[in-house]
Amino acid sequence: MSAAWLSAFPAAHAADAPLLARIFDDHVVLQRGRPINVYGRATPGETVTVTLSGASRPATAGADGRWRVALPAMIAGGPFTLTARTNDRTQTVNDVLVGDVWLCSGQSNMEFSVHNTLNAGNETLHSANDRIRMVTIPRFAAAAPRADFDAPLAWKIAGPATTGDFSAVCYYTARELQKTVDVPMGLIHASWGGTRIETWMSRDALHALGGNDEKLALLAEYAQDKPAAMRHWGESFQKWWLSQSSTQGTQPWTAGKTAGEWKPAPSVVSNWEEWGVPALAEYDGMLWYRARVTLTKAQAAQAATLAIGEVQDVDTTWINGRAMGASFGDGEHAYPVPAKLLKAGENVVAVNVFDMWGTGGLTGPASGRALRFADGTSVPLEGWQYQVPPAGLTAPRAPWEAIAGVDILYNGEIAPLGPFGLRGVQWYQGESNAAPDDARRYQAQLQGLFADWRRQFEAPLPFLIVQLASFGKLAMAPVDSGWAQLRDAQRRAVTADGNAGLAVTIDIGNRDDIHPTNKQDVGRRLARAARHVVYGETLSGWGAQPQSALRVADGVLVKLEKFDGDLVVIGAKDPSGFELCGDAPGSCRFVSAQLKGAGDVLLTDAAASTATRVRFCWADSPPCNLYDGAGLPAGPFELAIGK
Repeated sequence: MSAAWLSAFPAAHAADAPLLARIFDDHVVLQRGRPINVYGRATPGETVTVTLSGASRPATAGADGRWRVALPAMIAGGPFTLTARTNDRTQTVNDVLVGDVWLCSGQSNMEFSVHNTLNAGNETLHSANDRIRMVTIPRFAAAAPRADFDAPLAWKIAGPATTGDFSAVCYYTARELQKTVDVPMGLIHASWGGTRIETWMSRDALHALGGNDEKLALLAEYAQDKPAAMRHWGESFQKWWLSQSSTQGTQPWTAGKTAGEWKPAPSVVSNWEEWGVPALAEYDGMLWYRARVTLTKAQAAQAATLAIGEVQDVDTTWINGRAMGASFGDGEHAYPVPAKLLKAGENVVAVNVFDMWGTGGLTGPASGRALRFADGTSVPLEGWQYQVPPAGLTAPRAPWEAIAGVDILYNGEIAPLGPFGLRGVQWYQGESNAAPDDARRYQAQLQGLFADWRRQFEAPLPFLIVQLASFGKLAMAPVDSGWAQLRDAQRRAVTADGNAGLAVTIDIGNRDDIHPTNKQDVGRRLARAARHVVYGETLSGWGAQPQSALRVADGVLVKLEKFDGDLVVIGAKDPSGFELCGDAPGSCRFVSAQLKGAGDVLLTDAAASTATRVRFCWADSPPCNLYDGAGLPAGPFELAIGK
């Protein structure tokens, strides 16, 4: 067990608190084939005896109240009763099954529910299955690792009343697996739409990756002294802004001459898409807001709260040039104002709003934007102005932000699971890391996540990765796509690991919708990968994979391997989507390709001798028409050309 997980538990234990960790509840599924970790909290020094299916083990709670036992490994079966007893207390968990347990995590495509998939009504109506059990971890971001969940977790049996709200990919994978793996399936779903991979990694893992120390230090400060961390984050934001050549030294958070040019916002401040300003009609990005408020000497002397109302999506807020804080999420965004910052006369409130998608800006009723004083009075924030930053700027994100911070969801949703027994992990994430600069780091991050969670759960867990589906505009010419780069990073991480599998979904996306509704085929492909990687079946795990690219007399020969049957081209005579590239960016060109026997594709081009790289299906939404005999597409890749 990791030391961090142990140290997170409080020393004291209330007499009426549960003995068992919250993950142990009625209908739970425990992992077969390995010792079963059972753990929880009790009074320091108290003896806890755990019983399951005739096996019984004692444990003594340590000075921190922690206890843990390992029950003997069991084969699949049930139902059983799990009991934890002390001299004066008993906790019983009923209807326990033993089978295979999967942790399903990531961002919105893993969060996407069965209710929203193709044929949802029929899928939920016929989903009754006592041997699929599901639990959803509530969304929770934490600046430090949580010892346990705050409330009981509700394991649910798959059926018409429960399946529709659960993760579609997670459920469909388990349903497909049970066709060949005849055991109960326990599904733990912990996802959050829009999240970056860094939010799901532990502090130690992020330190090991490098480049995260400043954010981790701020997050640690936030856990101890939120106002100080907020102020330091604002200073970091200001430093970043001033480092951008396009901002030309402006300081929009101030009231002086360097604040930039401001325009009047509408009297009714709402989503900026509704202002009637053509440049903002479909604008996603940053916008600065400013309001001036005049205070009396008595008002300025009081304790106050700065409320800016609801925000879509993220704000960083200043008053009189000093950062108040940064927030993301629904509800009112409000910050305590430090003493002596307000002054009699004019005070300036500045807000940087970053909108990631959809509508953006300061929203909600005008009454939500005000300075509120300790005596119960308030002064409204009115007369708003705005300025649009230079194009191409992407706001830095506070380390405690739920979807774009660091460590925050690991602490809130993964750490509290403790060393619970798992068969493996299903991971569907990457859309939020698909910007080109981010995508270049993703292989190392994903491999870091593998190692991190294996330490957490004390097992060499297999990871099943959903490669990103098509999304975005069709490309008329070769492009340097961040989405393609991230897909290749996913492939490389899986290939390098040796205990991971891939579900290639390049052909079942929707270029107009980042949330394709065909999650059934995603589940089928994840299940196939699991059958190969986890259960040892001799079948291709995820279609043709690149082996090498070699220079030959008449072009470049690409060798593919690890596929079932013969390679086939769909809808054309020859494969499409192959490119030859030089070393320089922008040097790629589409080339002719021909199948030349088992796994060989010959690329021909007048300038083939100068090429150094091969790319395949390299775009946000590439048309890919090369499949194997099992109906699996050859996925995107980039290869260096050998001699």
